[in-house]
Amino acid sequence: MTTKEKQPALPHIKVLDLSRVLAGPWCTQMLADLGADVVKVERPNEGDDTRHWGPPFLQDAEGKDTEHATYFTSCNRNKRSVTIDMAKPEGQALIRQMAAQSDVVVENFKVGGLAKYGLDYESLKVLNPRLIYCSITGFGQDGPYAERAGYDLMIQAMSGMMSITGNPEGTPGGGPLRVGVALTDLFTGVYACSAILAAIEVRHRTGQGQYIDMALLDVGMAILANQAAGFLNTGKVPQRQGNSHPSLVPYQSLATLDGAMLLAVGNDGQFARFCEAAGQPQWAHDPRYATNTLRVCNRDTLIPQIEAVTRTQTTAQWVVLLERKAVPCGPINTLDQAFADAQVLARGLTVNQPVALANTAHAAIKFVASVASPLRLADTPPVLRHAPPALGEHTSAVLSGLGLDATAIAALRQSGVV
Repeated sequence: MTTKEKQPALPHIKVLDLSRVLAGPWCTQMLADLGADVVKVERPNEGDDTRHWGPPFLQDAEGKDTEHATYFTSCNRNKRSVTIDMAKPEGQALIRQMAAQSDVVVENFKVGGLAKYGLDYESLKVLNPRLIYCSITGFGQDGPYAERAGYDLMIQAMSGMMSITGNPEGTPGGGPLRVGVALTDLFTGVYACSAILAAIEVRHRTGQGQYIDMALLDVGMAILANQAAGFLNTGKVPQRQGNSHPSLVPYQSLATLDGAMLLAVGNDGQFARFCEAAGQPQWAHDPRYATNTLRVCNRDTLIPQIEAVTRTQTTAQWVVLLERKAVPCGPINTLDQAFADAQVLARGLTVNQPVALANTAHAAIKFVASVASPLRLADTPPVLRHAPPALGEHTSAVLSGLGLDATAIAALRQSGVV
């Protein structure tokens, strides 16, 4: 990511972010990284729920925990925070004024939740026909579950994702598992960003905005990918099989002399090169293992033979050896090892932003660290402008931009509207 040396892709786009937690904020952070002006509306005195989802918490200059949860920082950089009570008519009026000047609204309230405030799409498009309005819910705007609240873990369970994640029944640690991050929330954010960018392109042609209905369940089903395709076209229900792959062999974790490694053989040529490196060239010509389909059918006899060989050297030795043979292989890192990896360092995937988050019990926080945007646009790269904001940090500046003077803003603060 860059600072401001180059013009970002979306500096002309204004986004009104009425979302909280992860799926919506992940979407709007992507837009913000691409240069959009994202204004995040939060509840006075409370803010986004994830501001309090800790530990872990940010640490101050003395290495002591503050009251600021690191969760919030993962998906809210490059945004401006304003606090507005949308339950009050004056707050609703402010948000409508902001929406009238925005290109995009992103919200993740329950179905119909914003209609009572006059902040739903039908109400706002009257004020701004060019508005692109993206709603993110657990189950979508229609269907028998539309009124239900939806959370990532629930969707991982309902979509079948947990049924194919984890070790098989009857093996150590067997049973369904959630993915280690809120996968459907994150993917929903990415899909929502894609839909918004498509709607912006359509608006170039038509001059009109549109409504976008994003559902965690829809995304959860979509990202089943090859597993869903296998079931839909064969009727066979895929099962958990740990770190191995249903359609490729060997494509899994394997024990080594000092731990484990990940071997990812994707074709017969790679398998032949692996066999040569392992000192077992005959495997590539064995009628049981000569093709990937044969290896999948005979994995029960092949994998124990491979693992007997991989146990003879360390993970690092295998990585070096197989890299020379162009066979995909790597360590199974912990996060500290991953962020210390030479390639991760070379790509600049850790970014530090200076902040001024004050805490009455601690010294000011100096920096917030986050993972750099993976979007590498050569001419219009993502930018770093704002650290994850303090609650209401930009309220006065945003309201001034709406034409309110200091006296009017002070009155709104006094009445609890902002």
